[in-house]
Amino acid sequence: MGLKSNLHQLKLKYEGKKIAPAFNALHTFLYTPNETTHNGTHIKAADDLKRTMNTVIIALIPCLIFGIFNAGYQHYLALGEIEAANGFLGSSFWTIDNMVIGLWTVLPLVIISYAVGLGVEFIFAVIKGHEVEEGYLVTGMLVPLIVPVDIPLWMLTIAVIFGVVICKEVFGGTGMNILNTALVIRAFLFFAYPTWMSGDKVWVHGAVERDQMIASGSNLDAISGETILGSYAQSQDVAYSYADMFFGIIPGSVGETSKFLIIFGALFLIFTKVASWRIIVSALAGALVMGLIFNGVVDAGWIGDTSKFYGLMSVPFWQHLIIGSILFGAVYMATDPVTASQTNKGKWIYGFLIGFISIMIRVFNPAYPEGVFLAILLMNVFAPTIDHYVVQGNVKRRMKRLKLKTA
Repeated sequence: MGLKSNLHQLKLKYEGKKIAPAFNALHTFLYTPNETTHNGTHIKAADDLKRTMNTVIIALIPCLIFGIFNAGYQHYLALGEIEAANGFLGSSFWTIDNMVIGLWTVLPLVIISYAVGLGVEFIFAVIKGHEVEEGYLVTGMLVPLIVPVDIPLWMLTIAVIFGVVICKEVFGGTGMNILNTALVIRAFLFFAYPTWMSGDKVWVHGAVERDQMIASGSNLDAISGETILGSYAQSQDVAYSYADMFFGIIPGSVGETSKFLIIFGALFLIFTKVASWRIIVSALAGALVMGLIFNGVVDAGWIGDTSKFYGLMSVPFWQHLIIGSILFGAVYMATDPVTASQTNKGKWIYGFLIGFISIMIRVFNPAYPEGVFLAILLMNVFAPTIDHYVVQGNVKRRMKRLKLKTA
């Protein structure tokens, strides 16, 4: 009670002053607000913005924990210091050594993401004199999960500042942004620092540094961190089993590799009614349809194995769901309630186009074989248009029924 009462006293002391939003934010973050409505309420519900954000974070925590262990595992595996794990519960995966390396590399990403992002939020709240909102809580967790493990912290800092200011605060803060903030941060990193966001070195801890040492004359063996998508894009054989792909024991962004845990998180979000199952299902359906079209093109012989598109076109359509980030994007990014379509029919269209365009970008752009994030950003822009035509279609149908009844 001591801390709560002290925060409340500070809140009262600075009430009406510029710095007040900072104390209010800290107070409401730690405790339930001590304000109640003075009149009778019309709707009673247990959910609010903070609870919704916390629900998404809970769904992301298993991916974060797995990503920590996988970062250490991929590092030691690439160095040849451990044997490949014997399945998801292999003894060489869930080890203290893997966890230590993972914490050393992943935890700073989480700290920088939250410290910088919330710092910008506090600054804008003080300048504008409005309350600090909880919208960045989910973004702060998503950002470290969708970047390579060794991304330099100063690059991440610049990207987070850019994303929060340009994508969010300029539009008015939480609930007003037209693009998903975490995706804008990732897009900024990719286009500003492409060598740190693609290639076969950035996905395994220490691979880039080791490569630089080799280039300077050190007598070391190179570390390969080629992703499955990278191998397919170059029409190379993939050394990972379907089980590895599904459970996530593969190189990739920190939290996007384990499809098993992403599905678990999706079921949790759907059960709690935080995420739209229509968007998730339609996005996966769109990806499967595009994959089937490409498989049909290959089977028909319209493209030969010498084409640079052959590798990813020939991937079995269903396998697109267990490689890359399509599943993570469909569950945690496409379902963003602020930037997604709001109508039920619009959600089906919105999600389907995300999946369809994601696989199209994946195949036709071998230099950037993961297109789900660009597809989601593109559909964020068109979501209001989709809803507009859905609503107008409903209005026209009702007007037509009305005319028939009055005729």
